[in-house]
Amino acid sequence: MKDLVTVARALFASGKGILAADESVATADKRLAAHGIAIGGEMRRAEREIFLNAEGIEQYLSGAILFSETFAQKGSDGKLFPASLAARGIAPGIKVDQGTEPIAESPKEFITNGLIGLSERLLEFAKKGALFAKWRAVVRIDGDQLPSSRALLENAKRLATYAREAQAAGLVPVIEPEVLLDGMHSLLRSKVVLEEVLATVFVALEAQAVDRASVVLKTSMVLSGSETGKHDAPQEVARHTLEALVANVPKQIAGIAFLSGGQTPDQATENLAAIVATARAASTSWPVTFSYARALQEETLQIWRGEEANVAAARAVFLNRLKRLSAAVSM
Repeated sequence: MKDLVTVARALFASGKGILAADESVATADKRLAAHGIAIGGEMRRAEREIFLNAEGIEQYLSGAILFSETFAQKGSDGKLFPASLAARGIAPGIKVDQGTEPIAESPKEFITNGLIGLSERLLEFAKKGALFAKWRAVVRIDGDQLPSSRALLENAKRLATYAREAQAAGLVPVIEPEVLLDGMHSLLRSKVVLEEVLATVFVALEAQAVDRASVVLKTSMVLSGSETGKHDAPQEVARHTLEALVANVPKQIAGIAFLSGGQTPDQATENLAAIVATARAASTSWPVTFSYARALQEETLQIWRGEEANVAAARAVFLNRLKRLSAAVSM
């Protein structure tokens, strides 16, 4: 049986973060199409390989979250992606939720599916080499009306059930209650909602007797809604984000990984650097790092565009962004 606390803490190795390469088939195809790239299984595999088999990523990545399709695919070297990652000291992770659906009583909000058959899926992925798993819930802000208490409670219960099952299967649970950036909400409204979300989730984890010491929290930053047109100063983002976390996140968890959540690569890098610097000045009890998807991939896809001739240049852009993020979490 793996020591889950040791596995969880290893995800926060100095100067390293987690690549989120776990977009569903539909989301991955949509992103490819947005860049004028052909869609389909082989093109998705080729796109994943740009990132997962880039030389030198082990300097900057402690883990990579994969979608089930990618978990079963091989690179052009003939090696399964999880095995290739593990051989370079990068922990393979797996997204195990099965997407969201609207809540009947509140159709503008969503609950996450995937509890049916979850324990079996977790055990199967553990046998195939996964070291950690991830479950995402989404929280929408709409004035003072949303999120509703119903949505917060139901998603928190599902996150906690998943976390308990993941630990039982020998996998570190990454819990991701994402407060969406979309909307007209203020920075302070974002902070209030993040506090409500975190408080609700950790009460649910306690009720399910989840061992906090091997839990990784993947969280949003406190940001003004994307439709406000406001560009928050990194120091402001850092202060409000950390105040929300310190007030609501137990000291015993393994660490906190930030998601980029629709920010540009530069915004996500600058805000992360400010959060890390502020956290260290305040001597917070848990380590912090990044777990980015789009903010790590977007620039690379713009260069690659599905062309083999562009792979080297695309990977160079990817490695440069990783280097910048590594510097941000090494401050």
